[in-house]
Amino acid sequence: MYIAECVEVGTVDQGETIEEAIDNLKEATRLYLEECPSLETQPRLVTTMDVTYGELSYA
Repeated sequence: MYIAECVEVGTVDQGETIEEAIDNLKEATRLYLEECPSLETQPRLVTTMDVTYGELSYA
């Protein structure tokens, strides 16, 4: 399974292929925006980081 997320709106959906996950996400986002047309979105920070614990390093 693949998971797709629209970070601007906060909708999430899944599919057995990447294409299916994206198509499902588009539909979920469309339905969500129909219910909440005056949605005010704020940019979210998406980042990665490295963490070192003892002798191990995780990325």
